[in-house]
Amino acid sequence: MNSLYNGDCLDYMQNDMFVGQADITITSPPYNMNLRIRNGKYCSRQIVKELTTKYKNYDDNLSMEDYYEWNKKIINYLIQISDLVFYNVQFLTGNKRALFKLIGDYNEHLKEVIIWNKINAQPAMSQQVLNSQYEVLLVFDKHNAISRQFDTGTFDRGTLSNVWDIKRGKKLNKEHGATFPEALVEKILHNFTKPGDVVFDPFMGTGTVGVVCNKMNRDFIGVEIDQDYFNFAKERINDTRTNN
Repeated sequence: MNSLYNGDCLDYMQNDMFVGQADITITSPPYNMNLRIRNGKYCSRQIVKELTTKYKNYDDNLSMEDYYEWNKKIINYLIQISDLVFYNVQFLTGNKRALFKLIGDYNEHLKEVIIWNKINAQPAMSQQVLNSQYEVLLVFDKHNAISRQFDTGTFDRGTLSNVWDIKRGKKLNKEHGATFPEALVEKILHNFTKPGDVVFDPFMGTGTVGVVCNKMNRDFIGVEIDQDYFNFAKERINDTRTNN
């Protein structure tokens, strides 16, 4: 079963629409990529005339304080909606101070940090900057983050490394370059869910989480704010359901 919604996920979540409805959340929120530094001060990427925005209808350019507060709202809702939350982030100029603060603030719910090694480093846009070869999955647990043991874990050998070597996803939509690789979603679903579980993604994008859920017999709830991405994801998810 797929339930897909076009709109701002906060509008849905603040009305308690999804509370307790999912077993797990797998998502990748916007990275605030357009907040840059010039002459030692934060400014937008448009001001320094660098690359265009990654998202078609979203500025991705909040102040550090606003980005922190926005993520805080999202995480608060997600730990009410599902037992486990896999929150994909990448530490960048425009978000790292906010993300480090969030990690400290949510230490009671932060169960694990998984390193996603993308194999080939993404070239940095500036000189004297380390190429970014990894992203992280912040794993939040609604109930028991003190223990590192996962109650719902189904690890094949009893344990599982917290460093995952998985190549970056292929670009499926010319306007949206941040595509999850299916292998990453498959690994999460295989090790932390069972058939029939409900998976939530409030930043559905091109729909990769929903596609993999169809392939692996998991129910899916997805929200996407951008109409074009939503239409693309809906068609892709429905095609996968028809073919399985």
